[in-house]
Amino acid sequence: MMENKESKVTVPVCEKYTLTIREAAAYFNIGMKKMRRLAEENTGRFAIFSGNRYLIIRTKFEEFLQNTSTL
Repeated sequence: MMENKESKVTVPVCEKYTLTIREAAAYFNIGMKKMRRLAEENTGRFAIFSGNRYLIIRTKFEEFLQNTSTL
């Protein structure tokens, strides 16, 4: 018998272009509530709304953090 096994591709967070709120919060050591609020306030700058979720553009958020003194 043949087994149908789907191989799931996993990409390290540091190589992803977009991150979920949960991934971004863990990666940047920011709380999930704060991360969601930042995404809501900065949609188009470093966050996008896709379907029913916010996605953080990692490289743009890194630039945002470098140019910001407080969150």
